[in-house]
Amino acid sequence: MTVLLYVAAALAEIAGCFSVWAWWRLDKSAAWLAPGLVSLALFAWLLSLSEADYAGRAYAAYGGVYIVTSLMWLWLIEQRAPDRWDWLGAALCLVGAGVILMGPRAS
Repeated sequence: MTVLLYVAAALAEIAGCFSVWAWWRLDKSAAWLAPGLVSLALFAWLLSLSEADYAGRAYAAYGGVYIVTSLMWLWLIEQRAPDRWDWLGAALCLVGAGVILMGPRAS
């Protein structure tokens, strides 16, 4: 459940940030900003649903999922295939996120 929640949050965050990117860097209409703000609010709400005990830990673990989701966005939306270094870096981040999220904690 947590991974799906993180993927949904990542898509919302990336879409929200991309709306600003599109307006600023791609010369799209300022109307792109309104759905972007809604998307960023959705991102924050989704991330707050995480089962992690602490916000900082939830955000840190989410980072790995965000990176992989960003590469998928690059590939599927922006039509640029990530290279092997992108995937290697993403894999390292996912391992780190897993350690943060599932590592044993002292009582």
